[in-house]
Amino acid sequence: MFKSLLVVLSGVMILGASCTKKVDLKDRTLHVNVSAKVKGFDPVNAGDTYSSGEIARVYEGLLTYHYLKRPYTLIPNLAEDMPTVSNNGMTYTFKIKKGVKFQDNKCFPNGKGRELKAKDFVYSIKRMADAKNVSEGWWLLDKKIKGLNAWRTKYKTEKTNYDEVVEGVKALDDYTIQFTLSQPYPQFLYSLAMVYTFAVPKEAVDFYGKDFLNNPVGTGPFVTKPYTQGTRIEYTKSPSYRDVFYPTEGSAEDKANGLLADAGKKLPLVDKIVVSIITESQPAWLNFEKGKLDLNGIPKDNFESVVTPDKGVTDKYAKKGIDLVITPDLDITYIAFNHEDPLFKSNLKLRQAMSLAYDGDTANKLFYNNQGIIAQTLLPPGIGGYDPNYKNPYRQFSVEKAKKLLAEAGYKNGKGLPTIMYDTTATTVARQMGEYFKKQMAQIGINIQLNTNTWPQLTKKVKTKQTQIFGMAWLGDYPDAENFLQLTYGPNMAPGPNGGNYNNKEFNKGFAIATKMQPGPERAAKYKELAQKSAEDVSLLLGVHRTSFVVKHSWLKNYKFSTFNHGHSKYYSLDLKKKAEMINKL
Repeated sequence: MFKSLLVVLSGVMILGASCTKKVDLKDRTLHVNVSAKVKGFDPVNAGDTYSSGEIARVYEGLLTYHYLKRPYTLIPNLAEDMPTVSNNGMTYTFKIKKGVKFQDNKCFPNGKGRELKAKDFVYSIKRMADAKNVSEGWWLLDKKIKGLNAWRTKYKTEKTNYDEVVEGVKALDDYTIQFTLSQPYPQFLYSLAMVYTFAVPKEAVDFYGKDFLNNPVGTGPFVTKPYTQGTRIEYTKSPSYRDVFYPTEGSAEDKANGLLADAGKKLPLVDKIVVSIITESQPAWLNFEKGKLDLNGIPKDNFESVVTPDKGVTDKYAKKGIDLVITPDLDITYIAFNHEDPLFKSNLKLRQAMSLAYDGDTANKLFYNNQGIIAQTLLPPGIGGYDPNYKNPYRQFSVEKAKKLLAEAGYKNGKGLPTIMYDTTATTVARQMGEYFKKQMAQIGINIQLNTNTWPQLTKKVKTKQTQIFGMAWLGDYPDAENFLQLTYGPNMAPGPNGGNYNNKEFNKGFAIATKMQPGPERAAKYKELAQKSAEDVSLLLGVHRTSFVVKHSWLKNYKFSTFNHGHSKYYSLDLKKKAEMINKL
């Protein structure tokens, strides 16, 4: 799923309840936070990690990732097994599980959820393809499924006929769905583990209409009440959730970390989830310290007081039973130019000058505690096509070279260059990042004006091409370089993931070839070539690849970081006796 992240650290708002030292040993409630407002619960528009994470608590797809296995491994979810694939690799046939029920909801007769059928996946894929829904996930299947683009085009203006048969996505019977590709697409199975393709019942869409995004009805482990734009979302265990069990396979390290203690137990392992929606990091940290949150990121200003130089936990927090989980993430932070703006569209030297004027090393120290890896291309370490020896000539901080290129661009010392609008969110850290960028550009005579937004406002602006430049990050949807390079693929322009609207014919041609290639050294070499071309054309002003630092209380069990966190809270467990013991030490 497309998981766009603003370049900020996680935080939570202060919870209303006062801190208590008494623990109810029957209250199996998980307390977590999300650092931006959630746009809603419609899978076809799960265009950011905040919304997609909440959607995945309620909805499910054909496939998912094994919770413990690394490298990341796809396994069946609503599918009975992995698909049967034709000899030419173009047809995928799935059997879906019988007896899976949608959650009880008033959209169904007598309020009782019905059984999931293959036709629900056909409908859900068509909803994503329907141009009227302006799905941020259409890039996933665009030109990939036989007949789907033609169906999409046919109903762009007239009333959509969801009953019309599309050759590439068919329900062969109640429990069999078949996909036929229109071109080779080695990444296809990854798309079926993304939130965009999760199963949605037509009855709910018809019943709730425009308010469907606030009334989730899925097959997942948790249910929630109608969503309102507030500061809290509460979930309870779904009484109709099928038999799903904690994995029994894991590494020796997983076993040593206690991650197999609940092997074979029925999921979910908590009865309730309380999600606090917040925007600032310091209130979140205070609530975590008081035990009101079970896990949290580490704000940049608290990093040195929590993490020792050898990447352990300082004595202060170790005595409180706080654990640290450090995991390299598959992501990239960046500042995007809107390439449809005439100022950036054909002025390569201006973009190169701005990149050279940005001191990434200092930004890494200020905002990422010097734990990020300075990005030379879009591709993070651990992805095929990443070259650890490559140095991007326009990521080497040099005010002198930046001034020279700015002059060659026609704006010596910034003269004649209009003020550039930089859009970001209104959080403290986001504003600090914006101010830092503004000062960096001022060194060469470029004037930046900051404009702050809520997260939904910013993503709407990006989606509708109403920004000039903006701060963003990309959290990988799946472990393939294609998922990062497509951020600069022309056909993926907004409302797709190419929010900067970069459109280079040579890059587009190379990308289209590479993505049809099977995994191997030849494809990795092509990915490397494309990544470096995009970098030197300064399609984006690159930031860092981040490392995840998560702290959790000792009573939270079974937590394992994953880049692809699609509904993983069902695996978490709470040791309430341990919580009763440790809460008094906070």
